[in-house]
Amino acid sequence: MNRRFAILGPIALCTFALPRAGHPAPQRYRLDAARSTVAFSYMIGDTVMTGQMPVKSAEMDLDLDTVPDSRVDVVLDAAHARAGVFLATQALRDASVLDTATHPEIRFRSTRIVGDLSGATITGDLTVRGITRGVTLNAGLYRQRGTPPGDRDNLTVLLTGNVSRSAFGATGYARLVGDTIGIRIVARITK
Repeated sequence: MNRRFAILGPIALCTFALPRAGHPAPQRYRLDAARSTVAFSYMIGDTVMTGQMPVKSAEMDLDLDTVPDSRVDVVLDAAHARAGVFLATQALRDASVLDTATHPEIRFRSTRIVGDLSGATITGDLTVRGITRGVTLNAGLYRQRGTPPGDRDNLTVLLTGNVSRSAFGATGYARLVGDTIGIRIVARITK
């Protein structure tokens, strides 16, 4: 089956960054997991299928004035991923795809962020099935609805992109499922 696994969890932005002289340190943000979604899409023939994956942990240190100084470290709970229907979910967790019995987590650590608050790209190391590859996601940062203009304490991060599942050895069901996995993460974060 072609699975677009939400291999990235709320890969919003952060880990630890050293402040420059005269520049404030990045601020720690907390993920609101209940209001955030890590979604993925994949193709079975001509049909787009979707699924979700829970976030296990997220460390996000954001510098909203100098976005490239931000860092993110996110761990997803692959063992509890859902791929839409029951059979697709079972196949997703299979040893030939995510192999969640051996590798129950997926991890993303940012290595480079380029851009500003109006739009950025986040490059990082994604580890799936014990294999680590570099990936790049598009990022947007927005003030949450109902918050006053200029509020930087309650934000929404939108991350989108695609990954190749075969690059991580998740090659099972290749005759049924496409190789490209679409990622759409909506992360609600609070300082």
